[in-house]
Amino acid sequence: MSRQLVEIDGSQLEGGGQILRIAITLSVLTQTPIRVVKIRAGRSKPGLMEQHLKGVELVRNICNAKLRGGEIGSTEIEFWPNKIKGGNYHAAIRTAGSISLLLQVALPCTLYADSETALTLEGGTNAEMAPQIDYTTEVFRPILEKFGATFDFDLIRRGYFPKGGGKVIINVKPVQQLEAVQMLELGRITAMYGWSFVAGTLPVHLAHAMANAASNKLSNVYRNTKIESYKEDPAMAPNSCSGIVLVAETDKGCILGGSALGKKNERSEQTGIKAAEDLLKAVDEGACVDEHSQDQIIILMALAHGCSKVRVGKITLHTETAMYVVEKLTNVKFEIIQDERGSIIQCNGLGLRS
Repeated sequence: MSRQLVEIDGSQLEGGGQILRIAITLSVLTQTPIRVVKIRAGRSKPGLMEQHLKGVELVRNICNAKLRGGEIGSTEIEFWPNKIKGGNYHAAIRTAGSISLLLQVALPCTLYADSETALTLEGGTNAEMAPQIDYTTEVFRPILEKFGATFDFDLIRRGYFPKGGGKVIINVKPVQQLEAVQMLELGRITAMYGWSFVAGTLPVHLAHAMANAASNKLSNVYRNTKIESYKEDPAMAPNSCSGIVLVAETDKGCILGGSALGKKNERSEQTGIKAAEDLLKAVDEGACVDEHSQDQIIILMALAHGCSKVRVGKITLHTETAMYVVEKLTNVKFEIIQDERGSIIQCNGLGLRS
């Protein structure tokens, strides 16, 4: 593996925290020192926010890396990785910054650790502009398992905007190697289900309204949709929030998700419909993964042994960004194959072994 410093331009494409997360992860896995410049240049407040810094620090601790420029507001860092060590690690965001995004940067590293890893992560469990933790466990995790890896999950407490305060514990067993996947046929939907929740001072009838609206919207595609609606235990979720997560499974082994969080000036029915439309978009496109997993599997495809092929819907900017960073830090090349049914992402992975 290279020990020559590689520079990554954080202003490219998506121009946000995703470039930083993938660059740090691949730096560790390929043992390549990196300099990331113009961090989050595409955002109204460029530079490291607390949630980004906590992710970098978490991975730094996992591999005992040398970090330069690791402070709030920094637009440039250097990261010099060392070997990945299993063990117990803790990262706490003091706001509702996403726990799922902390996991995105750390999980691939822990899959190649020298022993089991326990991650105690604090922050937002259900946050805007990031996968809800329920999506991560119920949609992304089954996709990860197709590559031959998984994680155990323990929800201690939920955390919502603006206070956060959520807490989860993730346990990861290392793998010898990830295996390539072939996901080319959506197939027939065999199940649709989900969860609709309210917490804090919000009444439970809002959860019922979200669930009913989503079920009605999905009925044109699948009539037997089952959405559980409930109010969170105040001990588990003391702050006010509402949201919905939906899942579809097919007879070809595909799993798709859709989700939405309630907003102050939005009726609960609208929130439910938004989540349903989010899920239906992937179904209508014939995609084997939805747009929220589309970019997350890029690093898995790059690390896996063999040739992966995955049918997707419209290629998102996040996916283009993920491919850009992977190609910058490895010799993996992605190919987009167009056919009469849409797009297939293909690559020959590194076959990285722990």
